[in-house]
Amino acid sequence: MPDKKSGIQANTIITSHVNADYDAIAAMLAAQKLYPDALIIFPGSQEKSLRDFFISSMSYLFNMADPASIDFSETRTLVLVDTRQKNRLTGVQDLLDKNNLAIHVYDHHPVGPDDVTATMEIFKPYGATITILSEILQKKNIIPTPEEATVMALGIYEDTGLFTHSSTTRQDFIQAGYLLSCGASLNTIVSLVVREIKAEQVTWLNELLNEMTVHKINGIDVHISTISSSAYISDLASIVQKIVRMESLDLYFAIVLMGNKINIIARNRIPEVDVGKILSDFGGGGHAYAASAKVENHTLAQVELMVIDQVKEATTRIQVAKTLMSSPAITIEPNASCEKAGSIMTRYNINTLVVVDEHKNTYEGYITRQVLEKIFFHKLKDRPVEEYMNSEATYVSSDADIAEIEYKIIEEKQRIVPVIDNGSITGVITRTDLLNYLVAHDKAVKHTDQLIFKRQNTKKRRIHNIMEQRLDAYTLDLLKSIGRTGDELNLRLYVVGGFVRDLLLQRRVDDIDIVVEGDGIAFAKHFAEKRNCRVNTHKKFGTAVIIFPDNVKVDVASARLEYYNFPAALPIVEKSSIKRDLARRDFTINTLALSLNPDSFGTMIDYFGANRDLKDKTIRTLHNLSFVEDPTRIFRAIKFSNRFGFQIGKVTSNLIQNAIKVDCFKNLSGLRVLSELKQIFSEENPIPAIHAMETYGLEKVIHPQLEINPHTYQMFESANKALAWHDLLYVDETYPRWAVYFMVLLNRCSFTVCEQICARLMMPVSENRLLLENRYKAENRLGFIESDFPISRQKLYWALINFKTECIIYMMALTKNEAVRKAISNFYTDYRHIKPLIRGRDLLTIGIKPGPVFTRIFREVLNAKLDGDLDTRQKEIAFATEYARTNGLLEYLP
Repeated sequence: MPDKKSGIQANTIITSHVNADYDAIAAMLAAQKLYPDALIIFPGSQEKSLRDFFISSMSYLFNMADPASIDFSETRTLVLVDTRQKNRLTGVQDLLDKNNLAIHVYDHHPVGPDDVTATMEIFKPYGATITILSEILQKKNIIPTPEEATVMALGIYEDTGLFTHSSTTRQDFIQAGYLLSCGASLNTIVSLVVREIKAEQVTWLNELLNEMTVHKINGIDVHISTISSSAYISDLASIVQKIVRMESLDLYFAIVLMGNKINIIARNRIPEVDVGKILSDFGGGGHAYAASAKVENHTLAQVELMVIDQVKEATTRIQVAKTLMSSPAITIEPNASCEKAGSIMTRYNINTLVVVDEHKNTYEGYITRQVLEKIFFHKLKDRPVEEYMNSEATYVSSDADIAEIEYKIIEEKQRIVPVIDNGSITGVITRTDLLNYLVAHDKAVKHTDQLIFKRQNTKKRRIHNIMEQRLDAYTLDLLKSIGRTGDELNLRLYVVGGFVRDLLLQRRVDDIDIVVEGDGIAFAKHFAEKRNCRVNTHKKFGTAVIIFPDNVKVDVASARLEYYNFPAALPIVEKSSIKRDLARRDFTINTLALSLNPDSFGTMIDYFGANRDLKDKTIRTLHNLSFVEDPTRIFRAIKFSNRFGFQIGKVTSNLIQNAIKVDCFKNLSGLRVLSELKQIFSEENPIPAIHAMETYGLEKVIHPQLEINPHTYQMFESANKALAWHDLLYVDETYPRWAVYFMVLLNRCSFTVCEQICARLMMPVSENRLLLENRYKAENRLGFIESDFPISRQKLYWALINFKTECIIYMMALTKNEAVRKAISNFYTDYRHIKPLIRGRDLLTIGIKPGPVFTRIFREVLNAKLDGDLDTRQKEIAFATEYARTNGLLEYLP
């Protein structure tokens, strides 16, 4: 190594921290403008893109020297930019110990315990250190060249995350604007700062996401990923930043073992947390919002625990409930009338009322003015509040932090959150209280932006890849074609409801329901004309059905809202937006929409927490009078719960009971009840749904005397087995599956009750005949078979041949005799289709005169075939000839 005393002499040295970023490079260049005779010691960088740019594009701007070639004996001033931590400096350690050395510091990082002692220090909490130096250059009228301005602006853009980091200040914008006026090249800046993720980096991004865990520390969600790599991961900081943006994380630590060193990269958007301070204990540094460190001689698990411990020490719960709450809470008893609740709301000018049982001293839930207005509209004002309150509501204690309150009000969509201590309500926090708090604090704008960003992030998510994986090419092309046609007509189009739900649940997608923000009928006609399809329209409801040449159907509707003139009435329809259209639907899981227009194709919209409820496997209604307005939704809740294996939410279950209690079905058309029952009974296994119906007492909606008892459930189980047996036959015959369960349901009812049920449900004539006349015949015929068992094939054939499939399966479900069930199944699979091979012309050839005798002979031939005596056409002819000869039926000899 050269002797430093014979090396380059420099009165002033400029340097920055190891692993320099663009801000450090820019700050050194700006410092060189202030100290024109200084030498720069470049501390190096691990980021390949920065090194390449520095070497190929801007090294000529710097008066650099290798620290090994510098004679520090004449150095009087050391200029440090973008750092003041001793352990982050390289090449100048010897210089730091020199007497009478002036140390000038320009930094935007907060003070730390390992900082050098400066003789002159300029610290400002800007988003980048270069902002401080650019501001000084501007004041001194030292104008950078366009190349220098580009490097300096690059530092601001990179260190503020393109002005998106929470530490970004007004001055950062001002100095970026100033540098642009000096000729800074945005194209160069964008090409370096906005980096497209490379193929090999996608692997690491996915691994970080897959290994991510969340820790609740002092009310803050701390996300941590720990992974290892034998090779160096380029642009790791960029990958981490992408994860933070993709997942909208507030506090994230990536702990990565590369070679024999563990790298920690931290990103933060919470004002109460300083990751720079946290990682300074690991020998690293950075800002409150972004920091990094390197650790040796520890395992990944150890470092993760150390990070968690440091976060616990560095953060405290921000207790704001006492500050936010309004006191005293205005309450009402659960058994008080809805009319009284409305009066209290009017008296105190409030929109939400807390329900408290004063006798038990318990919080029961809350009721809103919006719900009360619907209750009054449906003339239910005398009903008790407890029937329509939100009973799933939760509360907080007076030491709750802002994160807990935000979660309950925003994520759980609670209108009001009571503050309860020692069992007593001390106050309430409303949505308005929360927003006022956010606006009133220094962190307000930043934190509110984060809240809005989070909420929008839960509403919209692009699932184009899921569509491509789970939809067939025909359906995907059809949806894209529909979206393109929407663009032609300047209309926004969405596929909605069950299609999106089943797509996410990885179930078979059948029905395509399109909602148009605009004239749905006009769209349907235009699209049908383009694709040579037929179209049926229904102007009253603004709906249409497009029927393709291959009979594929697409339902189209104008986005609409609905209201009901009275309970159980058909809805009145008005045009509306997609959000209002989704809001009218029965359950949250059916409120998802997928945008089809090319500019947003595959973007999923979730206004009402449908994704959450799909993950929680819960059926929830959208508003408290949903079942009063449309009681058929009760049956649909049970159907979906059974089909998907979901639970019915507590509040939704209570609302079902309340709707039944007020006799919501009294004005409901029997046909609508029948339609819902058919759908439930057509499910693969409707027995859990039938049990749920009985739990709610819905069998009494069908008829007051209808009972479902243990014997009925035994028959249902037997019917389910018989139907499963039939399904395994893969018989290409259609039959009303629902009718088998319906016949079981009516099995113990008197004929009069069955007639009344059919009349109440407005049963069509053919279905009426099936459930009454044919069912009774099937029961009687089964009795005959059982009494005469064992029975010949001939007798069984003629006993069953005139019954349709649903009645055969019903008899198999009804019998308790396993041998009888097996005989009936053999009839169905083996010999119900047996028929004579000979025809009338064969009998004419034999010499038999046409007439009723033909039927008699065919029957005898069939009987002989059933007995297994005839297995060829020749044998049948011989048998028929002998039978005719023996019984004197021959008209002439052949």
